[in-house]
Amino acid sequence: MKIGCFGIILIILLNAAISIALIQYYNSDKQVVPDMFRESPAPASKTDIATRENAITKAVRMVEPAVVSVNVMKTEIVRARGPFGFGFFDFFDLAPMQRQVQSIGSGVIYDPEGYIITNAHVVRGATQIKVVLPDKREFDAGIVGMDAVHDIARLKISGNKLPFAKLGDSKNLIIGEWSIALGNPYGFLMNDSKPSVSVGVISAVNRSFAPRADKLVYKNMIQTDAAVNPGNSGGPLVNINGEIIGINTFIFSENGGSVGIGFAIPINSVKAFLSQM
Repeated sequence: MKIGCFGIILIILLNAAISIALIQYYNSDKQVVPDMFRESPAPASKTDIATRENAITKAVRMVEPAVVSVNVMKTEIVRARGPFGFGFFDFFDLAPMQRQVQSIGSGVIYDPEGYIITNAHVVRGATQIKVVLPDKREFDAGIVGMDAVHDIARLKISGNKLPFAKLGDSKNLIIGEWSIALGNPYGFLMNDSKPSVSVGVISAVNRSFAPRADKLVYKNMIQTDAAVNPGNSGGPLVNINGEIIGINTFIFSENGGSVGIGFAIPINSVKAFLSQM
């Protein structure tokens, strides 16, 4: 069967259309697939960042530069035991030994002159205190006031252009409003001076506890489900306006980790303690 001139032209055009479609398909495939696995994604545009901004990110940005890591050296007295354990040698009163123990907590600069709030239990018995800012500056700190019963301490560092956070008001907290906890949990493992952030709500207020064996007294505490872990002690609890409403102090936990039951000393109580120091 003979194919006319018109048929030949039609076949050529059809082949050309198929070829163009295949080229476009494979070219688009080559562009899309590698983009999915790029190691360095294109930087987010200002518009994209703006759409992800919210009240929480703004509050964190206001407070984060003033949240510090409080690194503490303490001397512990350890009584030496007899060389053979319990028995005859235990009747001898061997000389006690000293050992240096390192611990870490958090704090927040609340005054441009370098005054810092933290928990008393973070710095109690310290022989050396070193404060590390998020910008990696390090300062030796001294204790200038302590309320050991209510677990509040005031430290002082000397430096230039120190960031500081604003003290808020804990009088009219709303159950269910946002709460933001900042601090340095497990700071030794992270080896990083930047604080971490956790977000939750105000779970309850005015939580009071019976005096503990260590004689600490906690009254009218703020309860929050924002994650608080070892190392967070002394760090700020912040509201959506970037104001400090409490100082994170302890958690209820069976395993030592956060289970969403954390407690902070209300900032109004902290102000009262500071005024008496």
